[in-house]
Amino acid sequence: MRHRLALSALLAATFAAPAAADAFCGFYVSGAGAEMFNNATQVVLMRSGSRTVLSMENNYQGPAEDFAMVVPVPVVLQKENVKTLPHEVFARVDKLSAPRLVEYWEMDPCYVEPPPSVEADMAAPMDELEKKPSSKSMGVKVEAQFKVGEYDIVILSAREATGLERWLKGNKYKIPAGAAPYLKPYVEGGSKFFVAKVDVEKVTKVDGRLTLSPLRFHYDSKDFALPIRLGMMNSSGTQDLIVHILAPAGQRYEVANYKNATIPTNLDVKEEARQRFGEFYAALFDRTLEKNPGAVVTEYSWDASSCDPCPEPPLEAGEIATLGGDVLGTADAYSFVLTRLHARYAKDGIKEDLVFKAAEPIQGGREMPGASGKLEEGAQKSSMNNFQGRYAIRHEWTGPIACEHPLRGRWGGPPPDKQQVATGPVAATDLAFVPRGKLELARVVRSDVPEIGVKSSAAPDSAPPASGDTTAKAPDKPIPAKKEKNGCAVGGGTSGGALALLFMIVALRRRRAA
Repeated sequence: MRHRLALSALLAATFAAPAAADAFCGFYVSGAGAEMFNNATQVVLMRSGSRTVLSMENNYQGPAEDFAMVVPVPVVLQKENVKTLPHEVFARVDKLSAPRLVEYWEMDPCYVEPPPSVEADMAAPMDELEKKPSSKSMGVKVEAQFKVGEYDIVILSAREATGLERWLKGNKYKIPAGAAPYLKPYVEGGSKFFVAKVDVEKVTKVDGRLTLSPLRFHYDSKDFALPIRLGMMNSSGTQDLIVHILAPAGQRYEVANYKNATIPTNLDVKEEARQRFGEFYAALFDRTLEKNPGAVVTEYSWDASSCDPCPEPPLEAGEIATLGGDVLGTADAYSFVLTRLHARYAKDGIKEDLVFKAAEPIQGGREMPGASGKLEEGAQKSSMNNFQGRYAIRHEWTGPIACEHPLRGRWGGPPPDKQQVATGPVAATDLAFVPRGKLELARVVRSDVPEIGVKSSAAPDSAPPASGDTTAKAPDKPIPAKKEKNGCAVGGGTSGGALALLFMIVALRRRRAA
């Protein structure tokens, strides 16, 4: 299926890029009269002290000469501040932090575990472990100009937004009419403008699609913010924004100028969620925003070197260095925390750029009991960050129970006869384009979710037995998964592409000979 967003120019970045080419449902745009397919940009921020490192990946299909990108930055960047990166690291970050679906099977209620050995006790910690119109006449100054990889890069400053708009149009950047009001806050705030376009002699193609190297640049500024207002200029509806932040010293971030919320986690769900996990999660996220209008939702905050469960192996020191650890002074994956923030806005729902602030560590969403004896509920303050959006399908024991004191509610991996069909943790990375409004959240969750006002409509006897329950209960009859006509079913694989309006990807029209 092909989704098309008819935009004359796209101010866009997609933070949840596809984990694999065959798992991408569709993100299609039209720019400058030429169609672009599977256009996605993913961004990762790193922050330490006053230094910010911004990495972005553009997955663009269209004429190379039509591609350009404009990003507001606080200072003039030089060539040594900019480099290109490999593609693979972006999909790794996205999948590692995405909401996850897991499956557990109940152990034999009569099974008696042997006493732990010394070796097992010792091993446990390891497991955790050209000529152009006059710039001067428009109040635009070219502060720097250089090449990096296949990109021609110009750093601009401007005295007024209308002059910058005229300069961009005069230099054949096809931008929407009325761009000046969107540029004005950045010009008045003293921002510079990072402008990158493709050198067509250096670009490579794979299967007819441009393969543009990801870009990374860094700068020093006391402010830690993301310029998203510029992206609203071309928004034609509701857009998703996903921000990944990697920070050392165990530091988590949240927003300072919008409301913060955390996603409900540790919910048991029916088997229907297996084939409709992206749709289920979108319904859960949308309901969370209904209860917290305008909020930015924390979906993940965890040590970058570990995970439990892991839909993707943890990040390694080399990947941390690639994303900016080299210019932050450390690439020790064990000292970094990966935080995932998710917002969803209408065109006029953004009044300010996102400003980030340091936040206390939180925990939640793990397969371990909290203070109430139940699994950790919601997000709780902690000494370290261990928070994730995690959802579980649980398969109750269906065999005979022949002992006098059966112990119910002990969960683990699949039994031998199920190991061939078990999929492992599934990541929900197709959140902007999944069908919405077709899944009844209350029918899929197996217990109430009071923080968002959802009462489960599941039959009372369908809930999995709690630990210590000695009463055998009939297993819940699986609900057949519906075949989707639109969007992607999220099952054993993942899908990518949450649209986030952030940067100006504009069409660059070169004058053709008459």
